[in-house]
Amino acid sequence: MSSLLLPPILPLQFSSTLKSNFSSIYHFKCTRNLTISAIKAREIDTFTKYSGYVFENQSNSEADALLEYNVSKISAIYRKRPVLLVRRLLQISTSLGRWFFLRYIDSLMQKSDQLFKVRAAELRKILVELGPAFVKVAQAVSSRPDLIPPAYVNELSLLQDQITPFSSQVAFSTIEEELGIALEMLFSKISPEPVAAASLGQVYQARLRDSAKVVAVKVQRPGVQAAISLDIYILRFLAGLIRKAGKLNTDLQEMDYRKEAQNGLKFRELYGNLQDVCVPEMYLTQSSRRVLVMEWVEGQKLSEVNDLYLVEVGVYCSLTQLLENGFYHADPHPGNLLRTYDGKLAYLDFGMMGEFRSELRDGFIEACIHLINRDFDALAEDFVTLGLLPPTVQKDAATKALTGVFQNAVEKGVRNISFGDLSGNLGRTMYNFKFQIPSYFSLVIRSLAVLEGIAISLNPDYKVLGSSYPWIARKVLTDNSPKLRSSLQALLYKEGVFRVDLLESLLSESLRVKTEKSSGGSADRDSRLVIKQTLTFILTEKGTFVREILLQELAKGFDALGLATTSAAISRVPFAAPTSSSLMSAEDIVNLATLHRLVLLLSGLQKSENSSNEVKDISREASPTEIQLASVQELIPIFSTITELPPESQELLLLLPADLAGRLVSRAAARTIRNFFL
Repeated sequence: MSSLLLPPILPLQFSSTLKSNFSSIYHFKCTRNLTISAIKAREIDTFTKYSGYVFENQSNSEADALLEYNVSKISAIYRKRPVLLVRRLLQISTSLGRWFFLRYIDSLMQKSDQLFKVRAAELRKILVELGPAFVKVAQAVSSRPDLIPPAYVNELSLLQDQITPFSSQVAFSTIEEELGIALEMLFSKISPEPVAAASLGQVYQARLRDSAKVVAVKVQRPGVQAAISLDIYILRFLAGLIRKAGKLNTDLQEMDYRKEAQNGLKFRELYGNLQDVCVPEMYLTQSSRRVLVMEWVEGQKLSEVNDLYLVEVGVYCSLTQLLENGFYHADPHPGNLLRTYDGKLAYLDFGMMGEFRSELRDGFIEACIHLINRDFDALAEDFVTLGLLPPTVQKDAATKALTGVFQNAVEKGVRNISFGDLSGNLGRTMYNFKFQIPSYFSLVIRSLAVLEGIAISLNPDYKVLGSSYPWIARKVLTDNSPKLRSSLQALLYKEGVFRVDLLESLLSESLRVKTEKSSGGSADRDSRLVIKQTLTFILTEKGTFVREILLQELAKGFDALGLATTSAAISRVPFAAPTSSSLMSAEDIVNLATLHRLVLLLSGLQKSENSSNEVKDISREASPTEIQLASVQELIPIFSTITELPPESQELLLLLPADLAGRLVSRAAARTIRNFFL
């Protein structure tokens, strides 16, 4: 349920009020009497006042009982009620049409800027009157301050926690009806009024009688299923395109709180143990289709506290959801993310969840890597795999278009790529190629866009892709998926030449994830720490694939060094044949340069801008003895950190010299045989 919050999400200035309410929670019998008197003094909620006719008639209970969006079933229901259908259609058209007309008049009278805030407030009121389906669309937009004006962000954000609640008498009756037990038997205390209300329901604070635990009791708003099913049906009719309105189909999944409780349990099991992540406990036995009981969580809205570290935690958790397990929170708007008072990121509301299949996860990672490395031909193939482009698309034209979209953005550096800008530019540019956003991908985009939207309000220069890339780099280096390993192999070897600079970049970024999570995001890393982290990674099971590549390239490098040493020794022999220099081929020279770069990498030294050229110059101009001395000096820091490695890593490290020697012998034998026959 996307718009339903627990009270701690309310702004900081309300925290003292909440504590007062909690301390004054009445025993049940007194509570019910106070509730009834409060109901009489309170106005009817806006949705019921303006749109209550949608669900007031008992004959509409058939629509209210729907568990999924089924076009044929809904059509059959509302064909029997054409008057209701026409009335709702007229209400939607006139309400929104009047607002757009006023905006047009404002522009003609050159008063658009003057009346901007007024029109924003009017739009919010209209959406509340129309009900949950329209509120949910607005909530998604309110998370992107980089896409809509600040006045609209402020007004639409109010939809997340300041919607008029419905009758508590109705809510309490719903609880008793759904759970089949009197409230005084289930709760020892319950707040007389809801502490938070949203488009789909509202929350009460209560204490369980059997365990004395403080819980949040979420109660569904009456008639919400009937209203949403009718509105989606009308939106389909107005749009005329099933895929356009198809993005709303998942709304009805949120109507069954039993499913939400199960989602919450699974989410807690998968991600509740992540560092600085909090997932509330679900009470499945005390929940039903319209009532959900969950652990009470204290905190503040993430969007209202200045905590970029928790945004980073959110990005890390989101990527773990998307690319590790594939089970992800599909509706993380600002109202569903809060900072607990002990500094953790709490996830709320598990009505909308998504499943990301393994082949799509691999395709998403590959697309990110190909984007960063400007491989737009491969990126076009990735888009086909992800379902963003049809298989029949002209690849050359698509590649050219993708280059136009991404080239300038990538040249600024991965940490400067705006996720929001890329999403918008991509859709506009790829329209001619029948570009489409699958339903799963629209939810993935939204989950990341929301985090970037929250971060932008704190730091305008924040880029979610920049924070994502270190995690993606680590995933590429450690995943045992055959597809990803094949992609990594192809990425590191371009036209048969090992790209040590790319491996260095991937390793550096992957280490940045671990360092920043443990040190609060510090960018300054001690060289000794880098060496230790690099060796620890390479000597673990997850680093097996990278370790094999390094051993292979080190073997090539030491073999080339041996040839260079031999050539130098022969050249000093009197009357030596001048053909001795032919022992070194062009490939051997490249391998010698690679060896020096690998030693620099393993020793934790940072390369300068011209390091590649410098290394090539060293390998061509310096003597083998000089290269050997330089390599020994660079390896000293590595030897000094070996004793700090875990015991199992030290044991594996002792086995590597023998492995490397075997590879050298194999290369020497192969070269001898080749030279003999050629």
